[in-house]
Amino acid sequence: MQMKQHNSKYDTTPRLQLGELCVARGLLSADQLQQALSHQSDRDHKKLLGEVLVELELVSEQEVMGILAEEYGLPFVTNTARIADPKVVELLPREFLDEHKVLPMFLVRDVLTVAVAEPSNLFLIEEIERLAGHTVQIVAATATDIESAHGAYLPAANVFVIDDIYEDISDADFSVIEKQVTELSDLEEVAGRSPVVKLVNYIIYQAVQDSASDIHVEPDDHRLRVRYRVDGRLYERLAPPHKMHAAIVSRMKIMSNLDISERRVPQDGDIHVMMDGRPIDLRVSTMPGKYGEKVVIRIIDNRNATVSLDKLGFSAGMLEAWKSVIQHPNGIVLVTGPTGSGKSTTLYSVLNLINSEEVNISTVEDPIEANISGINQSQVNEKAGFSFALALRSLLRQDPDIMMVGEVRDAETASIVTQAALTGHLVFSTLHTNDAPSAITRLTNIGIEPYLVAATLRGVLGQRLVRKICPNCKVPAESDPLLVEAVVEHAGPCEVLYKGEGCTRCRGTGFAGRIGIFELLIPDEQVLTAVAHGANLQDLRSLLNCNGFVTLRTDGMQKVKNGLTTAEEVFFATSM
Repeated sequence: MQMKQHNSKYDTTPRLQLGELCVARGLLSADQLQQALSHQSDRDHKKLLGEVLVELELVSEQEVMGILAEEYGLPFVTNTARIADPKVVELLPREFLDEHKVLPMFLVRDVLTVAVAEPSNLFLIEEIERLAGHTVQIVAATATDIESAHGAYLPAANVFVIDDIYEDISDADFSVIEKQVTELSDLEEVAGRSPVVKLVNYIIYQAVQDSASDIHVEPDDHRLRVRYRVDGRLYERLAPPHKMHAAIVSRMKIMSNLDISERRVPQDGDIHVMMDGRPIDLRVSTMPGKYGEKVVIRIIDNRNATVSLDKLGFSAGMLEAWKSVIQHPNGIVLVTGPTGSGKSTTLYSVLNLINSEEVNISTVEDPIEANISGINQSQVNEKAGFSFALALRSLLRQDPDIMMVGEVRDAETASIVTQAALTGHLVFSTLHTNDAPSAITRLTNIGIEPYLVAATLRGVLGQRLVRKICPNCKVPAESDPLLVEAVVEHAGPCEVLYKGEGCTRCRGTGFAGRIGIFELLIPDEQVLTAVAHGANLQDLRSLLNCNGFVTLRTDGMQKVKNGLTTAEEVFFATSM
């Protein structure tokens, strides 16, 4: 159908009224129309007849809009979220779009096409032209469809778009604040001032640019520092004036919907940020201290949370073995290691690999660190009583094929996971243990019978993260003979070791990025028998070593030999 371009002579009066049109098309009887008109007259004069018809379920919203579009000579579009240009959506103010249920769709040769839910409103169309500064042609769409597109394209109220940040913040930016702020009314005012907003935006922006996992805002007696955790290590990024501390903390609290008047107890909140067109989640935690509140912000960037298994650092042989483990039709598969060892990233990579339309994959997490299309993800809420155990019980009634449980924390969760594995489900989860063999004894220690562990366990992956040598400043190293001997002991003959000299790209550290080191325990009949009979950790390790089990340190030293990391890094990561 040819689009009808709006102009001042645009006729918004249909030849027949909507009710008559519905009757003429057989969608309504005369009695039903009279019922709707009476309802409109008695209940709510402000509602349009179409809204009343939909509310009484006499016709659908799509039928009403289809009739109106045909009568006005307009195209009727559906699934506007799929065809609208995201950049064009921003041509009109957010409040205007929400209030009037309109959606700019695309701009071609200075003609703006806009979907509207009320095509008869001539004044609305003229206002769109005035605000957008373009000639407007309209198409008809349902209000529900337009609202759905708003949800897809427009950031929520607590999403902050921080792309436009100045690289440098001069001392003049701080001169606005001349005194220590103590009154709450003053504090809220100052927290909203441009220098404070700019500084907080810069702190977040630069942390994401630096691939930091955490931001620490730490007050001292007469000093304030901001540190980033990059590649597992903290380093100081900037030191704002100490007098800005209260305003910075208040700004971060305002962004995360926390109480700026409460400074005596810890608080937790969330910030959702749009950066370079992608969403980034920030988990905010405040803690009262001797010199004021400390703030730690965990950065959850989906771009870093989902990585292909092939890029995590597995050796070729271990990768094939791990892929065979995760293809089991049922049982328990565990990933172990301390906090910050990359367990969640590994599990997300596994779920991405095995995700398909033929299986129902569901997760229970705390928190959800990456959104994976096609997977049903649920977040634990302990304050509301939605625990891991309760979520798992409910999840089992959702017909899952594969389940991922963020962590096995207690006997109740472990018991439900075991029962799920016994009843034909494949369950992935994590444990906080120092190595893979320790996971077996941990399960028995929290109350799972050894014979059940032996019956359900399919594999345990232990892992750590080590820093990679910066490829930009990588040079041969004059290494300590003892280090060379350690590498040879675990990885065989080694001609040369490497290090990073330090450059601007790696901030003088000699390292850039991290890589995993792994150990994979796939229990054979001998190990399963020992587990079923309640073998202790020492016996299990002895048995595995006799069978050629590759430990974390051995895998790490192989990466040292290949020039990916240093022996010091491996010793540091495997000393626990």
